[in-house]
Amino acid sequence: MNGDTGTSTPHTTQLRALLFTDLCDSTLLVERMGDAAAAELFQDHDRLVVALQQRWNGQQIDRSDGLFMLFERPVDALGFALDYQRGLQALGSRRTLLLRARAGLHVGEVLLWNNSAESIALGAKPLEVEGLAKPMAARLMQLARPGQLLVSAAVESMVRRAVDALGEAGHGLKWRSFGRWRFKGVAQSMEVFGVHAADSDMPSRPRGSAKAVRAMPWWRRPMVMTAQATLVIALVAGAWLLARPAPAIAFAERDWVVLGDVRNGTGEAVFDASLRQALLVGLEQSRHINVLAEGKISESLEMARVPGDSPLDLKMAVDVANREGARAVLMPSVVNRAGGYDIAVDVVDPATAQVVTRYAAHADARDGAIAAAGTVVEKLRGGLGESMAGLSASLPLPMASTHNLRALRAYALAERALSKRRFDEALQLYQSAVELDPEFALAYTSIARHYARVSDRAEARRYLDKALALAPRLPHRERLYVRGWQAELEPGGWPLDTWRVLAGMYPDSFAGLSNTAWYLVLDNRFAEAEPFARGASVPQDHLRSWPMVMVGRIQLARNDAEGALATLREVASLRGIGADDSEVDVLVALRRYAQAGQMLDSLGEGRDDLQKLMFLRARMLLAADRGDCSAMRAAVRADTLRPVLVDYQIQRQLMHATVASLCEAGSGQQLAGLGTQLQALLADRDHPNLADRTLQLLAVAYLAQRDGQPALAAKLLRDNAAVLRAQKSPVTQHRLRVVQAMDALGRGDADGALRILAPILDGSEPFQAHVVMLHAHQARNDPAGVKQQQEWLTRHRGLAIAEVPAMQVWQPLNVHDVATWGAPWSAPGSP
Repeated sequence: MNGDTGTSTPHTTQLRALLFTDLCDSTLLVERMGDAAAAELFQDHDRLVVALQQRWNGQQIDRSDGLFMLFERPVDALGFALDYQRGLQALGSRRTLLLRARAGLHVGEVLLWNNSAESIALGAKPLEVEGLAKPMAARLMQLARPGQLLVSAAVESMVRRAVDALGEAGHGLKWRSFGRWRFKGVAQSMEVFGVHAADSDMPSRPRGSAKAVRAMPWWRRPMVMTAQATLVIALVAGAWLLARPAPAIAFAERDWVVLGDVRNGTGEAVFDASLRQALLVGLEQSRHINVLAEGKISESLEMARVPGDSPLDLKMAVDVANREGARAVLMPSVVNRAGGYDIAVDVVDPATAQVVTRYAAHADARDGAIAAAGTVVEKLRGGLGESMAGLSASLPLPMASTHNLRALRAYALAERALSKRRFDEALQLYQSAVELDPEFALAYTSIARHYARVSDRAEARRYLDKALALAPRLPHRERLYVRGWQAELEPGGWPLDTWRVLAGMYPDSFAGLSNTAWYLVLDNRFAEAEPFARGASVPQDHLRSWPMVMVGRIQLARNDAEGALATLREVASLRGIGADDSEVDVLVALRRYAQAGQMLDSLGEGRDDLQKLMFLRARMLLAADRGDCSAMRAAVRADTLRPVLVDYQIQRQLMHATVASLCEAGSGQQLAGLGTQLQALLADRDHPNLADRTLQLLAVAYLAQRDGQPALAAKLLRDNAAVLRAQKSPVTQHRLRVVQAMDALGRGDADGALRILAPILDGSEPFQAHVVMLHAHQARNDPAGVKQQQEWLTRHRGLAIAEVPAMQVWQPLNVHDVATWGAPWSAPGSP
């Protein structure tokens, strides 16, 4: 407790990375150097910390001879720690000193609260941090040797795949497990990893103390091992003759398994789908075992020319495992025994198709079958090497799913219907599941996901609320997933941080990886998005075509159009339905206009309203990049689309208004009408599409400014200022600054326009920010500034096409402006 008697902010629980460091032998340094020289050294040290804190987005909580830092992302904490060690070496080498620090890094939930001004004035820290994660990080630091960085298993699993985000600092990092350790005051042991840069040596194994000891079974302790050795030598020959070692699968963390269909020996149909679903829910709580998804199994079967819905018996499951590189096959069974039921899972080695071991449990009655399945899962997970900490973090299976076998069967059949894209049937089955068990949280989550898929966000939010009301019954991964969707559907929300936590804590959760990549792409943070998009593009993800499209867009954004084309053609082959408008975008970027036009003609008008809108956009893009207003007008005249959804209607009108703005005398009436419609829609501040509508409003205002209607734009900004400010999305805020800068430019304040844009120029700024800057430099009679922006536009032509916010409504403007204002373009090979 901090003894705060003033007014503090309420305590909030948040997931954070905690880094503790300790500068070794600091007292001896002062004695050796003298007070003045030491003071100069520590001032340089503090400047180093401040610079790294800003670079890696850290928050300093406390300091003495060491530091206590807080980070939102574990990878940022790791980057800080590595750069801090390098910085200390540089500080020391300038003074012929050996400067080293020990460091410990952990991630976990902590309580945060701000102290009152009165307490801070009396010496309290501005921010208080409490929670079990804090002593865990401190114990790791105390365990480290000088110059050593130790991290917990939680950190290792979250950052090892994300080291690309560290840039140069992440290249060639070396990792080493130091086994499991027990810390004083902490009940569970923890696996500890060391990490160091490629150009430095890994310090030796951490040295234990009264506060940290290796977690060894009793039979590995030194005195016991001495006695054992004598006994083993005497018995080994006879033991070998009596029994040979049992076969085993070398199973590593995050290996994949195939879960087969249940062999039901009871004759009771209620077990057919429900028991497998129960086992699946239990296994999916594991961060040690990955289960191939239904969709991936169907895809694998179809690749082998077998119907995707074929029963997954032992032979079929082994075939799938061998094709997909799964380490084990799990074959569940249920039989009548002793008035009850025996539930078992055979672990099969796919290399030999032989059973390695069996895990079983008995249920006295049908009602106990789900609990018995939970016991089997726990034994199985432990047998495949999962730690007790991982097992204890899981919910009991009846709580994580349902106690009602019939409800679970309905849920399992819904999942099967969903994998076959029978969406209406799936919805009815999910609803049956919650009728049978009104506390079936997973089923509410699936219903919400269905409504989000069909763009009924209001219903999706209603069912998410039902799921969150039952949050204690949701497994941890699903809880994070639901919170991600809640943030996504919240009016004015921005779910990136929640999706990033899911991707970090569950690196094989393809939903977390894919959604994180999408929101980074939305925010023009393409380089940051790439490792997430590629992480979700692996063969184990049967939905990998969508993140692969994002990979193609990322390649396009960095002007690798040929690479993007190859990626998108791989996607078309994977989907088996040919190309789409994304490939047209890349062909336009390559200036293969005839080929792009032929592809658009072959695509036709599209199957649904959204696809038709995207094809209209692609036709406008093709025409705008060539500066062909006749083709743009023709595309608009040929448009017969009458969308049902009002948001699609607005989008269609925006496209028409863009053509009028670029190619006609003006689009005043159109834009005024659009502004009136959007203003009425924005009055519903609780609508899930609010963020998209704010982007549409800003597009209308910007078109009005470019069309010589500054008064209309100013009115739209003024009348909707509150809803625009309330948006958490940086995408909205960045485009708002572009419109505000254009407003300043229209009032003759070119310097003001540049000042408005300056804070967002970090590489993720909208393309149009540089168009406004070019005009601002023109207004200032600054030829060098104009030339610099012309060159930027030309160098970022791929980005002009790759930007996606507001359904790419800014895209035709972008390519039009590259053609109009960019530096002159030369065809490849021309002088």
